[in-house]
Amino acid sequence: MYDFTYHKATSLDDAVKTLGTDAEAKPLAGGMTFIPVLKQRLAKPSKIIDLAGLGLTGISRNGDTLVIKAMTTHREVANSPEVAAAIPALAHLAGMIGDRQVRYRGTIGGSLANNDPSACYPAAALALGATITTNKRSIEAKDYFQGMFATALEPDELITEVTFPIPQSAAYEKFPNPASRYAMVGVFVAKTANGPRVAVTGAGNDGVFRHTAMEAALAKSFTADALKTVTTDESTMNADIHASAAYRAHLVGVMARRAVAACA
Repeated sequence: MYDFTYHKATSLDDAVKTLGTDAEAKPLAGGMTFIPVLKQRLAKPSKIIDLAGLGLTGISRNGDTLVIKAMTTHREVANSPEVAAAIPALAHLAGMIGDRQVRYRGTIGGSLANNDPSACYPAAALALGATITTNKRSIEAKDYFQGMFATALEPDELITEVTFPIPQSAAYEKFPNPASRYAMVGVFVAKTANGPRVAVTGAGNDGVFRHTAMEAALAKSFTADALKTVTTDESTMNADIHASAAYRAHLVGVMARRAVAACA
């Protein structure tokens, strides 16, 4: 690691002020991505601002929405009775993230702020039409995700909570990398009053995206068979040592059909 100054934030205002006065300062949530990046010397922040202990944890149901505060861990989401009752697919998703150590430390806010192209939460947020609330504003998921590792967040902006509309039904299926458990392809399908929504993570060469062709097919018939003839453009798929673009395009269809079947 490079040298940096550690700052334990005493309040949200304190954290935001520190970020606003130092362009090289970075916030620390669970650290499941940021700490390995520091260890590999891929980042050189002047100051790290620890967000733990600011009261940004908790899960609650508010009418037809589920509200999860930013520092809530994956384990807490996976084991929450509120999540299981409102959006069981979200609890299922959280329970498949990484391993037990990662789930005990990683946070939903940290995952969304980082917007790793293979992370699971971005697919849930986009498919469910979530709203990401920060210390400054509320951002709809469709405007929040802006490409691989890119978001609408400003330098002095921190996520405080995420609000998920509760769907009629939903399911998440992923093909995980056997070592990291990151999604090589993950598909979140949500059946809502305004129609079906399908979001794909781990596959696109520009990060998480809505699969509009699948949504159109499911709007006519919400069945796994309705997706059998829907294809995914290989040119939009990521390719690496783990899977080719063609293989990922194939997996998108497989995971989507499984998710639709699971919605039933």
